[in-house]
Amino acid sequence: MQLDSEFFWQDSANWFGGLSGVELSSDGGMMTVVTDRGRALQAIVHREAGSITSVEIVHSVAIRDAAGTILRKPFTDAEGLAVDAQGQYYVSFEGQHRIAKLDVVNGVTTPYASLAKSEFLGENSGLEALAIGPDGTVFAIPEDTDGDHFPLYAFKDGARVVTAQLPKHRPFVPVGADFDGQGRLYLLERTVTPLGFRTQIRRFDLDTPVPQEITLLKSLPSRFDNLEGITVWRDGSGQTHLTLVSDDNFLPFQSTQIIEFSVTD
Repeated sequence: MQLDSEFFWQDSANWFGGLSGVELSSDGGMMTVVTDRGRALQAIVHREAGSITSVEIVHSVAIRDAAGTILRKPFTDAEGLAVDAQGQYYVSFEGQHRIAKLDVVNGVTTPYASLAKSEFLGENSGLEALAIGPDGTVFAIPEDTDGDHFPLYAFKDGARVVTAQLPKHRPFVPVGADFDGQGRLYLLERTVTPLGFRTQIRRFDLDTPVPQEITLLKSLPSRFDNLEGITVWRDGSGQTHLTLVSDDNFLPFQSTQIIEFSVTD
């Protein structure tokens, strides 16, 4: 992969930060993100010569329940974001583990799938990674599980099945996912060390009985901040790009980054 952009995003709004899930429009120009304090926002991404130069927030809204009431803790921890071919957004939550449909205009969510706390190792080990496959199936991956594999959950027509088992590469754990136009799954993973965060990106071919994987990136400590969201998009020339966003945990010594790569294979 080729690094195209390393942009530090700043905004004075007191709600800005904690970015955890991201999607981009098909041309890469409009970004939609959710935060782990229960907010959705949209921004125009400006680039010159393929590199991000500025990001302009054009819409922000608190995420709400189906009745329109603003979510409060412990229901606010939005982690994964995905959008289907019809423009319907989905968001996954930790703590109160669930997936909901999201209206990004008014922030209203409607229930899609709910999971029991007993299915996870802890409140902070829920459905971090969310993605929608080429056929519209909603997929999710928990941040941590027992054993040597992460289950790839598929949700469709009210049912949930494990469609694949993804081998663990300890100490990395899943934090984001997306599919490319060929149906390959990109998995963003993270670990933290005494020297800072490390990032890993793996790509899986799911068309085989045992998923075939390739590691595209494994960073050194502190090369990037706490990258948690990933989206895959393709420009007008057919070039595939990965856009990643970081969660600064609302801490002054961390930063909100937007990192972009071109996929060269």
